[in-house]
Amino acid sequence: MRIVSLTPPATEIICRLGLADLLVGVSHLCDFPAEVVVGLPRVTRSAIPTGLTVAELDWALATRLRRGENLFTLDEAALVALAPDLIITQDLCDPGLASFDNVCSLRQRLPADSQIVSLAMSDFDDLYHDVMVIAEAVGYPERGRRLCDQMQARLARVQMANTGRPRPKVVALEWLDPPFTAGHWAAEIVRKAGGNEFLGRADGHSVPVSWKQMYAAQPDVIVLLLAGHTSAAAERCWQTANLPREARAIPAIREQRVYALDARPLSIRPTPRIVDLVERLAMLLHPTRLTEMCYA
Repeated sequence: MRIVSLTPPATEIICRLGLADLLVGVSHLCDFPAEVVVGLPRVTRSAIPTGLTVAELDWALATRLRRGENLFTLDEAALVALAPDLIITQDLCDPGLASFDNVCSLRQRLPADSQIVSLAMSDFDDLYHDVMVIAEAVGYPERGRRLCDQMQARLARVQMANTGRPRPKVVALEWLDPPFTAGHWAAEIVRKAGGNEFLGRADGHSVPVSWKQMYAAQPDVIVLLLAGHTSAAAERCWQTANLPREARAIPAIREQRVYALDARPLSIRPTPRIVDLVERLAMLLHPTRLTEMCYA
């Protein structure tokens, strides 16, 4: 089978299923596992020029989104030339990724028996569902069930370790300048890790918030899940942030409980590595109890 993956989560799931050798093409956003994707043809590319300053990048993104334009271009000729048996794309109207409609418009130019599978990840249940959709499409449903079982077992262990423990008040930030609260997956990560996300919304998008609102929330912990950033990059952003006076009185900042995590698995949409984020945050929120449960 020849597979083209147009979403980072699909690429990672295929590799986690042990089927990396079936990939013949990926999107420009697929960057993990690096040793797999580095040599694969890219059938999409960013519509935003490289080398822009932060201000120029913000302007370019806002302009294209305001016009209803995609943030990518699909190399139709390259995709057709790969003659894929299976193309994996996504349902959501994400301007940064090729959509189901984009690919279906090429149907007449693809092999007659080619299959197009579309993912729609919006919560953990969708992640398990889409793992199985891919596993069944490639003919290895048992591998999909095994991967889902592994992820669910790890999350259950975290939940068990935190049962009966007080939940610290947490604010997760997806951006710093200006601050943006967590939405969707980030808020659910906090909850599953044993925290109480105070400003984010598990059923909504990330929204801007003022430092005055942050002070009013009085979080015990601030989690930095800065979009597309490694933990080290997020930490650098925090160290150089120009915080107002009132921010210094926030308990999490005063007591140095600001934690930077690698948010790359959350970029575009989550991958199975999201379980790593839950475990890492749980260790930070409840270090003693989780260490006893997981490493006794």
